[in-house]
Amino acid sequence: MNYTLPSKLKLFAIILMVLGAVGIGAGFLSAPGSTAEVKEMMAAHGDDHGEASTQSHHTAKDSHGDTAHSASHDASDEQKHLEHTLHQLQNRPWSALYVACFFFFMIALGALAFYAVNFAAQAGWSPVLFRVMEAITAYLVPGGIIMFVLLGLSGFHINHLFVWADPEVVAHDVLLQGKAGWLNGTWMLIRAAIFLGGWITYRHFAVKFSRAGDIAKENDYSNFKKTFRISAGFLVFFLYTESMMSWDWIMSFDPHWFSTLFGWYVLAGMMVCAITTIALITIFLKSQGYLEIVNDSHIHDLAKFMFGFSIFWTYLWFSQFMLIWYANIPEEVTYFMTRIEDFNLPFFGMLAMNFVFPLLLLMNSDYKRVNWFVVLTGIVILVGHYIDIFVMVMPGTVGKSWFIGIPEIGSVLFFLGLFILVVFTALTKAPLLLKNNPFMKESKNYHY
Repeated sequence: MNYTLPSKLKLFAIILMVLGAVGIGAGFLSAPGSTAEVKEMMAAHGDDHGEASTQSHHTAKDSHGDTAHSASHDASDEQKHLEHTLHQLQNRPWSALYVACFFFFMIALGALAFYAVNFAAQAGWSPVLFRVMEAITAYLVPGGIIMFVLLGLSGFHINHLFVWADPEVVAHDVLLQGKAGWLNGTWMLIRAAIFLGGWITYRHFAVKFSRAGDIAKENDYSNFKKTFRISAGFLVFFLYTESMMSWDWIMSFDPHWFSTLFGWYVLAGMMVCAITTIALITIFLKSQGYLEIVNDSHIHDLAKFMFGFSIFWTYLWFSQFMLIWYANIPEEVTYFMTRIEDFNLPFFGMLAMNFVFPLLLLMNSDYKRVNWFVVLTGIVILVGHYIDIFVMVMPGTVGKSWFIGIPEIGSVLFFLGLFILVVFTALTKAPLLLKNNPFMKESKNYHY
């Protein structure tokens, strides 16, 4: 059976994109253009942090009779504080756009990896879900193009997101000078082109062979064998490139800090978000009368993966956090100190959403078969991992000037609308059940 995109869903996606675009535009327009505007904004919000600190400094100097020197020093300090805040506030709409863009791209990339894993493992339970996975991976192309453009604008210092892209900062930072061979705009874009090119190329051929299987003779498994071979090769490429991508696109916002676990940490979040999205779309299609062959055992297995990857993500989060906290090495702990002091609620809130919530709700095997229960848990997981990306990006770009407001909500709405439009349009391109897969009969009759 072929899927037909309901006009209401298409309209809903377009409305989300329009509202999102308005929110993104409002975010850029409301960003201050000068330190004078920053001063006005701080005064309007009652934020006299800069003035208060400089005033106390001024008073201390006055007591030593060095009034003139004190005044000039205070003015210099206040100006630096205002310039720093200006950069942070100008970064905010860019950062909001970046976080939402990466989050939805991450879902599509995770779905591609999960698709490849199932093919390479010759899994018998999942072929009835392959067309859903293929549709989600369709977002890789538009999402990847936008991601590449954002990286280009950031890597060549059109905005101030990547501190290592600023020649003035690098000139006074020995550590960044040492990393300049890797962290520079040209080389980062070349790597990004290789990553995106490889991922999209695998997706192109996997879908091509999948469609070819639909029109091949019955029991002709040649296209399945081709996909099996390229999936095995792709997984090797993916594991290398995903790690490097996580260093380039996320970890380099804090270029003085590094973690050898970081690639795995991002991968765990990516996989749980992708599998959750597969589950949500599958349940939605079933509610619309499609995919009747998908039973509660398939949903149970998806929920089991959601549970398992949530635990894996928590294990990596704790391993990274505990080892750094216990060792207490200054250049390492600064990463978590910034997040605990300035991002306390989102930092610990996302831990509850990504670990405690799925642990309690999905531990029971029976609950994994209840659709509304899986949907509820899935929504919390997705929101929790958006906040996880937010907490990974924002401290290095906007610092204390963070807030979840119009730019952040607008960016999420825009990319959510684009994601829905691309994925559900892709679902209409082929029958929802593929043919000539040797495991299709097993998948149809699957019971756990």
